[in-house]
Amino acid sequence: MRSRFASDRRLTARMGITLFLLGLLYVAFVAALIVLLKSWVLVVVVAAGFLGAQYWFSDRIALFAMRGRAVEREEYPELHGVVDRLSALAGMPKPAVAVSDLDMPNAFATGRSPDHAVVCVTTGLLRRLEPEELEGVLAHELSHVAHKDVAVITIASFLGVIAGLIVRFAFYSQLFGGGRRDQNTAVALAAVMGVSAAVYALSFLLIRALSRYRELAADRAAALLTGRPSALAAALTKVSGDIARIPTKDLRTAQAFNAFYFTPALGRNPGLARLFSTHPSLEQRLEQLGRISDELGSAAPGGA
Repeated sequence: MRSRFASDRRLTARMGITLFLLGLLYVAFVAALIVLLKSWVLVVVVAAGFLGAQYWFSDRIALFAMRGRAVEREEYPELHGVVDRLSALAGMPKPAVAVSDLDMPNAFATGRSPDHAVVCVTTGLLRRLEPEELEGVLAHELSHVAHKDVAVITIASFLGVIAGLIVRFAFYSQLFGGGRRDQNTAVALAAVMGVSAAVYALSFLLIRALSRYRELAADRAAALLTGRPSALAAALTKVSGDIARIPTKDLRTAQAFNAFYFTPALGRNPGLARLFSTHPSLEQRLEQLGRISDELGSAAPGGA
């Protein structure tokens, strides 16, 4: 089924380029580990196992990590009603609906395909937004599902996750087991750590570049689908302002999932985190929505 969300060829091209480059990086990463660890069977089995788990169980992992749970229509009839209307308007399968019992106002979508997708909102978001603002946020998340960039960002993040885990394992292995191994083993572990750190850094930058663009694409698609960019702009302003007032120490757990959020979990003083953010700045997003509002006004009957 082809959705009626505004298509974005530049997003599709960026997703393809990112996956291609990460694929090359992944092959080089696996080859380097095979050479260093001298066991291709172990490396391939572990890497394939992690990739399979990331692809097939990403929605469950994300929901568990964010304390989300699938909810029935009887529990949240208004929320289901909005998702029903938007899914019908977009001409796409209705995703599962979930709610996370967090006061931080946010939302995210996850899943390997439009037929296996979940849209989750926090209770903090439901409590703060007006109905038309909530509609804008949910349209934004549904556009991620329709454009399939949720699946791409999930797969793309796999390599960075594995590399990060290897760095952490090698670090603690060196720290606590340094006296019980020969020099050659120590050199091999250090080399594995170095390769993994380099792979993590490269995948980190590639994912950030894709993530920032896909957020702008989702804002634009949502605004055009609902015809109310001002409602989405109001939601962005409200949610970003409320998140900025939450102490950074309370946001640290959530920050690991910033690439999936409607708005990143950044504290009052994001500092360098802003340079490597998964999202464009609030100013960029509002500026784009302002342009779309002008376009829609000009296209309306009687418009200038």
